[in-house]
Amino acid sequence: MTFHYDINRQWSDRFLPQIKHIVGAHLLEAAPDPLDMLQATDLLMLDARDMRIAARVRRPGYASRYPHQITIRSGVPSGAETELSKIVNGKGDWLFYGHSNADQTAVESWYLIDLNAFRAGLIRYGSKGLHWGTKCNPDGTRFTWFDIRSFPTDPPLVVARSR
Repeated sequence: MTFHYDINRQWSDRFLPQIKHIVGAHLLEAAPDPLDMLQATDLLMLDARDMRIAARVRRPGYASRYPHQITIRSGVPSGAETELSKIVNGKGDWLFYGHSNADQTAVESWYLIDLNAFRAGLIRYGSKGLHWGTKCNPDGTRFTWFDIRSFPTDPPLVVARSR
């Protein structure tokens, strides 16, 4: 692992308790009456299998400049596999995509993205219907940005969002 990974991981990990709280609220639903009455079940998981959830939190200032964009790392100088490659190759179920507040103490706005819908949009519409592009950072890291408004509504891309 590189020095930048460690710094970025330490920075983003501070948001994990809040992310778990937000995502958890979308994984559970009230059980139907028969389960409650007969099986001591008050809550159910939305999906009865394990869910793989990627989490990305942007530093302050990007939420107002790019309110409908998500960016995913798509290249690193080392040539290591990136988040975008992993997602395109079928890894991950959901993406929590948030923006830090100015104090960098909490997530101020966020989207919960269904990665199966994301992949479906890429397969069906790719460069012919989706609005996307790339950005290169001075350190050689490359990100691909996607305007979530350009994705089809079926299947829905956004599971939930802040407001």
